[in-house]
Amino acid sequence: MLSYQHIYHAGNLADVQKHALLAVMLDYMGKKPKPLSYLETHAGRGVYQLNDAAALKTQEAAAGIGRAEDWFAKEHPYMRALAGVRAVHGAAAYPGSPALAAALTRPEDSLQLCELHPQESSALKNAMQGSGAKVHVRDGFETVMGICPPTPKRGILLIDPSYEIKSDYKNLPNWIADVHRKWNVGVIALWYPILVDGPQDDMVIALKGKNFPKTLHHEVRFPPARQGHRMVGSGMFVINAPYGLDDEAKRLDQKFEALRIG
Repeated sequence: MLSYQHIYHAGNLADVQKHALLAVMLDYMGKKPKPLSYLETHAGRGVYQLNDAAALKTQEAAAGIGRAEDWFAKEHPYMRALAGVRAVHGAAAYPGSPALAAALTRPEDSLQLCELHPQESSALKNAMQGSGAKVHVRDGFETVMGICPPTPKRGILLIDPSYEIKSDYKNLPNWIADVHRKWNVGVIALWYPILVDGPQDDMVIALKGKNFPKTLHHEVRFPPARQGHRMVGSGMFVINAPYGLDDEAKRLDQKFEALRIG
């Protein structure tokens, strides 16, 4: 069983980038009077408490959402989701992408979340109670491939593995191409870390070589969370990117650049 648990990193600067872009996509797609599907391959526990000992140990949230919260207006969908989750789970709560999606979708929308880790999937089920989400305690890649194309056919897939399995970097471009062939109208969003030794580089080159439609490729850099930490940025590769996502990406570029300069 893989050991990764996101509580050590919840609310860090990579989450800020990922969740801000995801919130904008969900908000835009939710404005049309058509239901949508939200799928996730590696959902985690759904809601994180930033006063948990594990979160306090790394201090990544303090350097992340603790610093970046004022980058966003109260009406920004990311902040609306954050406020909604904190109203239910307390002032120290932080929404993982499943809780963010649940906060920004409607009763007619479908949420299908995959999480294989037994402790994380149990916590996810508790966090998603009342949301109508279906939690699959199964391999996310296999499950999503079996679901696609989902019903409703309009929707978003978030791919957010821990990359503990190093072959993910090599396998993801072809896997994503297979999903896209089955679900060519779906918004397919891949998050990945930018590491100092560059294991992500060949993956990005392969993704760009697929010539997917309407892609948004967005990367941000930030200081390492602590001395010797390998992650110095994060990226999002989005196929069939919704209207307006590029504007949010450019706005985030300015915020992250100011953070680096400052």
